[in-house]
Amino acid sequence: MTETVVDLVVEEAAWVKAVPDLAAAAESAVRLALGAAGLDPARWSICVLACDDARIAALNRAFRGKAAATNVLSWPAYDLAPGQPGAAPPAPPDPAAGQRGALGDVAIALQTTRREAKAAAIPLNDHVIHLILHGCLHLLGFDHETEEDAAAMEGIETRALARVGVADTYLQDDAAEPCPDR
Repeated sequence: MTETVVDLVVEEAAWVKAVPDLAAAAESAVRLALGAAGLDPARWSICVLACDDARIAALNRAFRGKAAATNVLSWPAYDLAPGQPGAAPPAPPDPAAGQRGALGDVAIALQTTRREAKAAAIPLNDHVIHLILHGCLHLLGFDHETEEDAAAMEGIETRALARVGVADTYLQDDAAEPCPDR
């Protein structure tokens, strides 16, 4: 049996009904992100918090100074910013022998995620996979601060999502924008 990469913390109980196999969706998203960065999932872990809008708004206010709910937030364990716009970020430092390296934390809010999926007419499970993938790519040093960075990150997301049969949400309605801070 394959060891899980995700430490899933379900803080909002409504997630269980909304996305019955949230653990599998999170695991898939994290593995897609690690694969896109060329990292071995057996050597890494990521914590995913499944919360509500009130909790993510408090986190957004505390860590970003923005007093509003958002869909996904991430807290990287390493500063992996690329040297120039559009370039790939450096790899995280190798974990100690026999240890799993923690890449950081991702939080996803149910109400905002559900609202975006409905507005874009995409399955909630697909949007969850996309948002967790997006958050994990931030943990790995990818960003969308410049047009070059955004194009690189969106390309990675589109190719990764296609591998698991999730449609390219960037070609759909902008209501499902993965990261509203762009």
